[in-house]
Amino acid sequence: MSSAAPAAAPKPAAQAPLPFHWQLFAGAVAGVTELGIMYPLDVVKTRFQLQVGTGGADGYTSIADCFRKIIKNEGFGRLYRGILPPIFVEAPKRATKFAANEQYTALYRKLFNVQGKMPQHLVTLTGVSAGCTEAFLVVSFELVKIRLQDKASAGKYKSTWDCVAKIMREEGPLAFFKGLEATIWRHATWNGGYFSVINVIDGALPEQDTYWGKLGNKFISGTFGGTVGTMVNTPFDVVKTRIQNQPTGPGIVPKYNWTLPALSTIAREEGAAALYKGFTPKVLRLGPGGGILYVVYDQVTAFIRKNFL
Repeated sequence: MSSAAPAAAPKPAAQAPLPFHWQLFAGAVAGVTELGIMYPLDVVKTRFQLQVGTGGADGYTSIADCFRKIIKNEGFGRLYRGILPPIFVEAPKRATKFAANEQYTALYRKLFNVQGKMPQHLVTLTGVSAGCTEAFLVVSFELVKIRLQDKASAGKYKSTWDCVAKIMREEGPLAFFKGLEATIWRHATWNGGYFSVINVIDGALPEQDTYWGKLGNKFISGTFGGTVGTMVNTPFDVVKTRIQNQPTGPGIVPKYNWTLPALSTIAREEGAAALYKGFTPKVLRLGPGGGILYVVYDQVTAFIRKNFL
């Protein structure tokens, strides 16, 4: 009888990427799901980022205080004010995030002749590239959202469409691209951190045999990715918010222009900690939100493969 050891079972081949339109669809579903669950924290984050110093008697001292004052003084619906632009953009935004990441992955594999697992530096590069692409899509929607979320604009804009019309009439069409450079910094750093960390955590976590175990691993990876992405990009987000919300017009000299000088101005005038204003509500949203994105995207792509491919 032969004593030779049985041959090892071949490893399953890596799944081929989804067709581009299905990548877009899965990313869109993931984005809208995350937005619906986590949006009120985005409103709170913006309020903190726009607050200079302590904000006086009406300022916010904590997340709970911010929620309490918004609901008490402005009504519960204010927590969802400005959600229409993100709803319009969230589907294409998250679709672009995941689809662009897949497309850049394929591009860099071919460009650098990568076989097998992508090296970490290229995983980061794909995320940064996807973020830059995403920024061009979202900048105008972000500007409208910021204007609507600012409590100072509560009586200025009657609705999303009124906000769009007034920006167009008072500031011109180019105003919708205000803060583009800062938006590129924000999305490039977040996506680079997000996809890079997911790649590391996915490889470090023990394999799970159960459905819920695998789902849990995805949520953990996505949450860590969202948390690190938020830690890296929050200063750029603060600058973007300030740039997009500052008044413009004849004779008005903008305080914030380019991103790096604006970072320096805020740190000098308000202290370095000001660059992390709104960090806690932001990370509470985009940490678990990153987990939700990754889980939903994974589940939708699995559903597509099973039922449509």
